[in-house]
Amino acid sequence: MDVGLISLLLLLSTLSSLIQGLDTNSGIPGIPGCHGLPGKIGKDGRDGSKGAKGERGLPGFGVSRGQEGEKGDPGFPGPTGKRGRRGPAGETGEPGNPGVKGEMGRSGDHKSTLKSAFSAKRGGFEYPPRDTRIRFSKIISNDQNHYNSDTGVFTCNITGFYYFVYHATSDNNLCINLNLNEVKKVGFCNHGTYDQVSSGGTVLHLQVNDRVWLEPTDYNAMMGKEDHDSVFSGFLIFPD
Repeated sequence: MDVGLISLLLLLSTLSSLIQGLDTNSGIPGIPGCHGLPGKIGKDGRDGSKGAKGERGLPGFGVSRGQEGEKGDPGFPGPTGKRGRRGPAGETGEPGNPGVKGEMGRSGDHKSTLKSAFSAKRGGFEYPPRDTRIRFSKIISNDQNHYNSDTGVFTCNITGFYYFVYHATSDNNLCINLNLNEVKKVGFCNHGTYDQVSSGGTVLHLQVNDRVWLEPTDYNAMMGKEDHDSVFSGFLIFPD
């Protein structure tokens, strides 16, 4: 049989099968209809879970301030600030309980309680006699009574080192000796024919009953009137 004829027969058989499979009741497809009316608005859904914290945005231009956001978590403590001013004093509290009695302290130095000092000024308008003890009869201080204003002599009652000094007003030549037990220890001289003040002093080591005084030489122009005082003083520096 011819090949072409066989192909034609097969094609006709296929078309016949297709025609038989079609629904004889189906018509031609119609035109699509219009959309219906919208339905009613439904209820709001539940809130979703909180999302992750977003990154900080760029600073705005300051045109208008937006709504305040939620309060953030507390930050880390900052550095300690400067100390403030001291507040007013509080009320006095009640006395506390007595403390424990301490140990007995060391005994004090008895020598620190030993004292000897005097100061006296000369009275009278006449010059003191030459080569005699000068009486400084007006007492300024003499608590221990170691100086005798009647004789002008200081008598040692505490062994130790003493400092003696005089300040004399004179209107002529004046020379003064400081004696210890009839022995001259130091001498001072000042020459002039006008009112002037001279002074002298020394440190002596004395034993009990040693005596110290001042006496003038041939130059004895020592004054003792008001505002022209002459003063003799002495005091214990430290005992033995």
